[in-house]
Amino acid sequence: MNAIELKQVTKHYPGFSLQEVSFSLPRGAILGLVGENGAGKSTLIRLLMGATKADGGSMTVLGIDNQSPDFAAVKEDIGIVLDEAYFPEVLNAKQVGKIMALTYRNWEQPLFEGYLKRFALPHDKLFKDYSRGMRMKLAIAVALSHKPKLLVLDEATSGLDPMVRDEILDIFNEFTREEDHSILLSSHIVSDLEKICDYIAFLHRGKLVLFEEKDRLLEEYAIVRVTAQQAEAMDPAAVVGRRYGPYGTEILARRSLLPDFVTPERTSLEEVILFLAKGEDAR
Repeated sequence: MNAIELKQVTKHYPGFSLQEVSFSLPRGAILGLVGENGAGKSTLIRLLMGATKADGGSMTVLGIDNQSPDFAAVKEDIGIVLDEAYFPEVLNAKQVGKIMALTYRNWEQPLFEGYLKRFALPHDKLFKDYSRGMRMKLAIAVALSHKPKLLVLDEATSGLDPMVRDEILDIFNEFTREEDHSILLSSHIVSDLEKICDYIAFLHRGKLVLFEEKDRLLEEYAIVRVTAQQAEAMDPAAVVGRRYGPYGTEILARRSLLPDFVTPERTSLEEVILFLAKGEDAR
């Protein structure tokens, strides 16, 4: 069973449409959702959680249709961290824990206190006095402390320094060691996604440009820099997209179809994503 399944999901707003998005996230895997501001990532997450209704298509989360009455109970098994942490500003972490114990049936107070210690979050400091990084860490601690099976994270590592981000990514990896635990992680920080994700979904202007296993994506594609003459000599099937510059042509190519006269360089996930987003005739 998949943790998440989307089939032809569509949502229209004035000036923007999410267009027939389809993909599946297997249980036990981490999916990185990437795209520019306004690409539709947050819209997709709101649709997935039932916060707004799709105009077309269907979605299941942990095997349950997210429009069915049974979905309310499934939300107990989902840990959510949005791009902003929302807790009453007059509460401290200790009080947040007490409220969450009354909110979630599977709340584990010792686990929550362990995360507070691990994140160096003070028990008595008011939420209004927290930095952005501290607020995000508190939200992550809450999301992890009610035994979720699925984490849905919208820019959860945003605002954190690199060392803390690495620590958070380690925790996410630990979470998915349980075979029925899965993560949907939306982030602008593509290097974070490259470190931990099993799958990558790239949204661009409301369209799903690609959905692929990360390792296969990096094995299949390479960016090469060639002369105009070399570019014309390449098999068209090898060329995914190209950009023209004053000193030659930059091509996103399929490695397996590259000619002998072209030597591919090591290509990062970020380079592939940026090329697809900005390429002049990427296809």
